[in-house]
Amino acid sequence: MDGSIFIGGANDGTRQSLLLKRANRHGLIAGATGTGKTVTLQILAQGFADAGVPVFCADVKGDLSGLCVPGSATHKLHEKFIARANKIGLKNYNYEAAPTVFWDLFGKKGHPVRTTISEMGPVLLARLMDLNDTQEGVLTIAFEIADEENLLLLDLKDLRALLGFMAENARDISVDYGNVTRASVGAIQRRLLVMERAGAEEFYGEPALEFNDFMRTDRSGRGIINVLDATTLIQNPRLYAIFLLWLLSELFEELPEVGDPDRPKLVFFFDEAHLLFKYAPRALLDTIEQVVKLIRSKGVGVYFVTQNPRDIPDAVLAQLGNRIQHALRAYTPNERKAVRAAADSFRPNPAFDTEDTITQLGVGEALVSTLDEKGRPGMVARTLIRPPASQLGPTSETQRKEVMANSPVAGRYDKPIDRISAYEALERRRAEKVEEQERLAAEEAAHDARETQQRERSRDYGRSRAPARRRRSSKRQSYGEAAVKSALRQASRQITRELVRGLFGGLLRR
Repeated sequence: MDGSIFIGGANDGTRQSLLLKRANRHGLIAGATGTGKTVTLQILAQGFADAGVPVFCADVKGDLSGLCVPGSATHKLHEKFIARANKIGLKNYNYEAAPTVFWDLFGKKGHPVRTTISEMGPVLLARLMDLNDTQEGVLTIAFEIADEENLLLLDLKDLRALLGFMAENARDISVDYGNVTRASVGAIQRRLLVMERAGAEEFYGEPALEFNDFMRTDRSGRGIINVLDATTLIQNPRLYAIFLLWLLSELFEELPEVGDPDRPKLVFFFDEAHLLFKYAPRALLDTIEQVVKLIRSKGVGVYFVTQNPRDIPDAVLAQLGNRIQHALRAYTPNERKAVRAAADSFRPNPAFDTEDTITQLGVGEALVSTLDEKGRPGMVARTLIRPPASQLGPTSETQRKEVMANSPVAGRYDKPIDRISAYEALERRRAEKVEEQERLAAEEAAHDARETQQRERSRDYGRSRAPARRRRSSKRQSYGEAAVKSALRQASRQITRELVRGLFGGLLRR
């Protein structure tokens, strides 16, 4: 190894190589479908691995899984590979597998890749969900409450439970942290639902990925190629973008500054890069641009693989110093503009017209321009790309399983862990609150029953202490009683008259 990766041979007989000390200045592999981009990615990835540099690449079509298997003399292109190797001066060309670890967000074709809500943090999570400033503030408050209440935010159900708690207690929370409305909480919950429908629930949880496992070398000192199976993931472009951007951002946060090392610490290949930018919110695009500008000082090289350079924002495209351009087609006015733009991005070569050549390139040919010792773009050269050393095309499921079984991380991430976290803690609190309410209601009912019983006992005691009363007779008279009383009254009046008459009569007679 002379400190470079051999890419191929130019028409003028010069060797086209990528200097390892300039490999962290990022790169671009572009070209129409079927022009050889995947093979170029494969030979660069294996070249970095042979140089002791760990690699990460997203395998969108499944073709990169062949990296774990050496090429074969029985392959239909074997004779062409040998002829090309001789033509471009590739000496000692032989077939060899690359040390490979398979990963899969869904855990089917590789080891699962997970992170936790806490590790992602409120800022990146807010940008991934495209929240406005107010909603981002509410999400930040949620993380603050989780820290103060010792609530672990591991997966989406934890965050959903915490947001529900905040909605129920919005008034009290607003007093301590500022205005928290049910409307803002509801907006965040709706964004979570969108992420969940995209399959993000598989992404959040434990055990979380340790980035040191992405930066391994084998016993012979070769870098491990981490192949993320994205054949299912690519069906959810938003989740694909979320995952790759999180990965890049986390590396930027965790890795120390190293300046310009003799070789990169890690190299990323992002296939179907147009999806990365098409589905990313504006705020997140700003983050990507910043990370791409600064992450090279962490010793990380980022290589975007896409059909057209115009798929990459200008601010990011300007950071890509090493470029390999495969053929582009120019059947429409827009396609001709794209070809012209691609040609203008190269340092011209007086030997040929770059714009015309882009449309004339054959399969396995490319225009190559890499940075020289002083970091300057080299003159563009029409180049035959070297043949791969590993198998061209996907590996078998049997070989994949064998590689996974012998992986240095076998058994570490395969089984999910569901610790007691915010969801369980808040559910327990809610259950305890319901039990407390039921207990208080039962005590209040028992207290009311005792008071009622006491009042009844007091009334009964009062009756037993009162003196006996004569029974009052009825004031109504019977018919006999009335007759007797009438007769007596008449007799009394008669006697009275007789006495009066006798008295006055006697006086008169006198």
